[in-house]
Amino acid sequence: MFSSVVTDHWTPRQETQVGREGAELPVVIDDALPDNRSIMVLELAGGGGVVTLTTSRAASLGLTDGATSTAASVLHAARRAGLEINDPDHLYYLPSSAQRELVDEVAPASTRRLGEGDADLFGQLQETAPAADLDEAFVELDHWLVFGSFEDGRLVCAASMFPWRGTQLADLGVITLPSHRGRGLGRRTARAISAHALAQGYEPQYRCQVDNHASIALAAAAGFVRYGTWHVIESVE
Repeated sequence: MFSSVVTDHWTPRQETQVGREGAELPVVIDDALPDNRSIMVLELAGGGGVVTLTTSRAASLGLTDGATSTAASVLHAARRAGLEINDPDHLYYLPSSAQRELVDEVAPASTRRLGEGDADLFGQLQETAPAADLDEAFVELDHWLVFGSFEDGRLVCAASMFPWRGTQLADLGVITLPSHRGRGLGRRTARAISAHALAQGYEPQYRCQVDNHASIALAAAAGFVRYGTWHVIESVE
């Protein structure tokens, strides 16, 4: 269903790809993980997943390589050890069938790639958009790839991508001005930028908080399907 770019990144071991909801997950020790990812729990949408952590973190949680544990038990043990875990993210990707459809899709002229020449228009969007939305979406003009949709010469929706953690996954953020929501602009812009990323050999990745219902709805509208839910340790200074 999903590209090997996705599965090879998240579930490189076959045993992480099976299971059922609530079942125990395999524990994998990986000392190449940086501090800000030294504990990760992935729960796959179809059941199963994997717990990945460094040797030192595993020792603090009483886990060993090859052991099994439920996601809830690992997260509880981390918090009991005084470690903060970020609020979980849903991970969304375009299934292979959706990618094939996207290749033939042509965006209207009002949706296009943005560049340095659009700085003033982009700045106006930032000034108008709610601060919380800007923080959540993390859309920036200096990102690797940026697209926008216009109405009456005004930039009312923008999406940006950047290569995620040195992989071929391109992390996607989308923001639409409140006054222009409900018109399909977010969907159109997300699909246009995703088509371009795919043409460049990158796999679009859409992440959002599990309680962000508007973002979840946009992911579905744009053709993304939930791959899993990701818990990670809070960034360590």
